[in-house]
Amino acid sequence: MRMIVTLLAGAALAVPALAQDTEKKWYPSKYGAEDTKGAMNNLSETGTVNAAKLVKTGKTYALGVVTGPKTPAYPPRSYSATILQSNDGQGGSMGANKVTAHDDIIHSWVGIGTQIDGFAHLGIDHHYYNGVKGRELYSPAGVTIYGTETILPTATRGVLLDMTKHFGKAVLEPGTAFNRVEIDAAAKAAGVTIGKGDVVLFHTGWMTKAATDPQAFIAQQPGLGVEGAEYLASLDVVMVGADTAALEAIPFEDPTKPFIVHQTLLAKHGVHVLESINTAELAKDGATEFMFVLGQPRFKGAVQMVINPVAIR
Repeated sequence: MRMIVTLLAGAALAVPALAQDTEKKWYPSKYGAEDTKGAMNNLSETGTVNAAKLVKTGKTYALGVVTGPKTPAYPPRSYSATILQSNDGQGGSMGANKVTAHDDIIHSWVGIGTQIDGFAHLGIDHHYYNGVKGRELYSPAGVTIYGTETILPTATRGVLLDMTKHFGKAVLEPGTAFNRVEIDAAAKAAGVTIGKGDVVLFHTGWMTKAATDPQAFIAQQPGLGVEGAEYLASLDVVMVGADTAALEAIPFEDPTKPFIVHQTLLAKHGVHVLESINTAELAKDGATEFMFVLGQPRFKGAVQMVINPVAIR
């Protein structure tokens, strides 16, 4: 509860700042006034072919965490499942081949666990990517523009920057922000150059908190700073993610500007945000670049989506 009050208080203080940001005219997008793809315009067939060339061992990594009733989530988000069967498991079957089965109903928010944020998720003063007004896309039955079902299938180069190595700590401290200087240093140490069409992931070690202290995992975290977000967007990356619940550093760099990294990436630059990415095994193996593959569930009109991206080396 204290976390929620703090964030809401910060949001209230941020209203004048958001109005100023709106006045800076961060739209139309550099991809065109009618564009809806954002940075995914930087995906290409050549990029996919080049990413495939990174596959040397065939080892695959599930980057999604298991989503269940105990998954840390921002209140009031939650998950539950109901399993159905036609009888109690002891009764009759169907046909001469004796078919029996189970079915299921999932009752869940889709902004839980490993997820992707769509452009309709978070904006600036009721304006979203490319200046689209909230009233133009909102519908209680699902947004009419920027639903996550429109996110392009992705098979491109992924880059992992291990910030635990850069800072020399197994788990970074909450509020630790990394910006251009830290990003460039980590990339240099990894021997990679971030390029057009890439997906950039950060390893902070923070995911270990999800099991040991779920409330702390959600309430605070290390993460990307606003200057770092601007820098990555300038490199034409398509997605940015981390092993944290909100990608950006909390406590926020400026407490009067909550979630400004989300605003910078999603609204201003059309770069999708990935959260709660399981980077531990990639980091353990010393992976720095790989093929990143994502085909998210195409639930019409959703603004976020639970995902399980795959890295292939």
